[in-house]
Amino acid sequence: MDQRHPDDHEHVPRPVVGIGNDYPPSFELAEHQHRRGQLLYAASGVVAVSTPQGAWVAPPERAVWIPGGTPHAVRMVGAVQTRSVLVDQAVYPGLARSCRVLGVSPLLRQLLVEAAHVPIEYEEAARDGLVMRLLVAEIERAPLIPLAVPFPRHAALASRCHAFVEQPQAHVTIDQWADALAMNRRRFTRLFRQETGMSFAQWRQQACLSAALPRLAAGEAITTIALDLGYDGPANFSTMFKRALGVSPSRYRP
Repeated sequence: MDQRHPDDHEHVPRPVVGIGNDYPPSFELAEHQHRRGQLLYAASGVVAVSTPQGAWVAPPERAVWIPGGTPHAVRMVGAVQTRSVLVDQAVYPGLARSCRVLGVSPLLRQLLVEAAHVPIEYEEAARDGLVMRLLVAEIERAPLIPLAVPFPRHAALASRCHAFVEQPQAHVTIDQWADALAMNRRRFTRLFRQETGMSFAQWRQQACLSAALPRLAAGEAITTIALDLGYDGPANFSTMFKRALGVSPSRYRP
């Protein structure tokens, strides 16, 4: 498999291009954007994607969909092997126009691995073209995974959200934030949902999960992470984690 950079293939006359790269631990890609949409999948390690609108984390069996034209930065946690595709959304307009984390089925995973080996200018009517069309069909039907931390546009609220993402605390309350912003509880909850699309409790949990996943992938102790996030102990943290993602946090430790 050849190492391929997304920007090198923006104008390849094919609607779908497979790319694959290997990155050392803690490697970071500065903010950039592509004309095409990108499904970014880590075959090993964890990728954390940030945009002006929010943050998305993709552990194993997950991938981040980044629509074309979206400025984004990427941070690798651990040694990361990415297998992803660039998709021309003019050809496939049904693909989402906002960032999201998608579940990666065994079939989609194998198609992503295979796409990285397909020649750049493949025969669209032959087997390689079929692989790429099936891959897009699998992206379209992939389940949405709740691992998003959207940022509001409201300046004061956005400032608090960015600070929280840097240092999440699981038990911070609506009343504490409402008081800090000089709002009553009702106005705050309405504004928060309007700006982020989710309740404060949901957003707080997502921020904690997004902070925990890279640390788990880096091998940190579950107890340390739980206490740092403000949980009473690892049991409470593990219960929340399993309820949200369907597996225990130990699943994501190396």
